[in-house]
Amino acid sequence: MYAVVKTGGKQYKVSVGDFLKVEKLEGVVGDTITLEEILMVGGDTVKIGTPVVPSASVVGKIVEQGKDKKILVFKSKRRKNSRKLNGHRQLRTVLKIESINA
Repeated sequence: MYAVVKTGGKQYKVSVGDFLKVEKLEGVVGDTITLEEILMVGGDTVKIGTPVVPSASVVGKIVEQGKDKKILVFKSKRRKNSRKLNGHRQLRTVLKIESINA
């Protein structure tokens, strides 16, 4: 069984036992998170939501809270000798999917 989950403005396809890197969610390591915005549930029968599947949820456990890899942002203007370099590390949460309730 699998589900398509929407969190942090993005959509992810998840199955039980998967590790999922998403944008920062509130909580500490070991907490249980319930994701309510389920767009689709697949398996033997497929349920497609309009826009979400009613009474469906995905339960996950927080494995890690941290920062992602550094992203370099380089801006320049041609012929002006104007350059700017910035770095950014996005906060992220790693979830382990424990169950899919359809």
